[in-house]
Amino acid sequence: MASQKRPQYQWRGRQLSLKGFLLTLCVFCCKQATSQPSAGVIEFRLREFMNVTILPAHVLEAKLNHIPEDDAFLIFQLHTQFLNANISFSLDYEVNSTQKGSDVGLFFPLQPLQNSTVWYLTSAENKPINCTAVILPYRSRDPIPGGCNNGSKISDPNIYVSYNLFETTISFEPASTGYARGQTTSPCSTLGRQFQYEVYQYLLPENNLSEEVLIYHLQRVVVDQGTANGKPIKSLNANEETRVSFNSVPGQGVIFLVIVKDNLLNTSSLYLPAHTYACDFALIVDNCYTLGKISTKVFFIFTGIAGLFICFFGHRYFKCELFFMGFLLSGIIFFAVITKTSSLNYDARLGLTAMMGIISGALVALCWWRFGSVIMCMAMVSIILGLILASIIFFTRLGDLNIFQSDIIFWALFCGITLIVPLLFIWWPREGNIIACGVVGAYGVVLAVNTFTYTTFAYITFNTLKRALNDDFSRSFTNVHFQNIDFVMLTVWVCLAGSGITIQYCRERSYPLFPPNPYMIWKQEQERRKTNILDPSYHIPPLQVRLKNKLEDLFKREEPTGERTPLLL
Repeated sequence: MASQKRPQYQWRGRQLSLKGFLLTLCVFCCKQATSQPSAGVIEFRLREFMNVTILPAHVLEAKLNHIPEDDAFLIFQLHTQFLNANISFSLDYEVNSTQKGSDVGLFFPLQPLQNSTVWYLTSAENKPINCTAVILPYRSRDPIPGGCNNGSKISDPNIYVSYNLFETTISFEPASTGYARGQTTSPCSTLGRQFQYEVYQYLLPENNLSEEVLIYHLQRVVVDQGTANGKPIKSLNANEETRVSFNSVPGQGVIFLVIVKDNLLNTSSLYLPAHTYACDFALIVDNCYTLGKISTKVFFIFTGIAGLFICFFGHRYFKCELFFMGFLLSGIIFFAVITKTSSLNYDARLGLTAMMGIISGALVALCWWRFGSVIMCMAMVSIILGLILASIIFFTRLGDLNIFQSDIIFWALFCGITLIVPLLFIWWPREGNIIACGVVGAYGVVLAVNTFTYTTFAYITFNTLKRALNDDFSRSFTNVHFQNIDFVMLTVWVCLAGSGITIQYCRERSYPLFPPNPYMIWKQEQERRKTNILDPSYHIPPLQVRLKNKLEDLFKREEPTGERTPLLL
């Protein structure tokens, strides 16, 4: 009997031991999950980029070992396309040791004999974040970016970017001198005179919102410090405000870079690069992927079609040209006024602008029909051409000169250039009108293309409108790089304008300078009909008599037709 019960005992013992093992394993796993919530540990090396993914509700440890003794401080920087991430020195995420954003960095002073350190990375979103990170070392003679940070006790090497419809602004904290491990820097008030800040702008490929492209170019900018492919914008000294404004170009990726140079020690350091697309990726409607409202597309598509017609046939169909020019001039003025004086949304403002443009264009055409004043019409047309010419001049590097940051000087010279064109139209009215038709009409085509793809030339007039609407736009740097699409659009603009001017001039040179007054022609035709008996229209009754006869015919009884009596043989 004993031999028969032994296997049952052994099986129960094994069953109890299995339950204990599973229970122990569950407790161990729970403890591990509680005490180690991190998604992983990444070993970093100095100056080497790491592309990592931060999962939501997880902590990623970034470790750095074998720090050289010559390095005095480190700057850890992390970049994402638009999602926010947190980086901190500790798991407590204290305010003075934590940064949050899409381009974030932390300054870390090294202590004597310290050869390793740890950062903690977390996602500030409810989704995984793809990012690139790097650790840059600096020595004691190098300036500390953002060392004179008034808002915190720690240095702030970040560049802060803000944008609106008109301008993009970057700001950063002044630098301080470097110091060796275990030492402190001098007071910031005595250091400013020895620093110089070089501001660079690096444009990403046009019409490209790829995350991979952004990460690649961010790494490239940090490696060569932006000097190889970046465009130097401005050099700031200690007496100038560490704040620079640029023109906003929604959908165009831009990386901003600031290099601080110590003129006494001949050393330099790099602020954390920051990027923007001047638009919001997170919006449900009208985000970076769906830039351009339907109303804007419809408005400028009709403008482009009308501009193409005016470019080749404007002088022949003079009333159509006047309607188009009146539409443009009144539309620009009315949009600026209603934007400054009302709080209507964009679609409402654009709709009212189109309505006012149609009414104004019809009134201009009607004035020409009634009065036939060539001087008045050419003044309006020449002003539009002068506006485009002045906008082109200030769109170049000339517009970035400090003297033109004064609104008085800018608008005085702008109006002077605009009014030169009407003076030239006095001597050559037909030639000037044909040139205006070609240039303005072809530019309408450029504006229509801009609704589908980014073109720099559309901002020739947009920048002038922005400056009229925004008081702070005078401080913005409006000059931008030419890219591939810009060379194409320049060719299209020049070819359309040149061919339109040539065709119209060759076709119209055998005709009178301008069409005769339509009202005078109508009056002469009316007088001719009244006195010419042989003209068939002379015998047509007046309108009142014809209407009366029509009404009488409606109520007049019809007499029966046909034979009532038999035919006589």
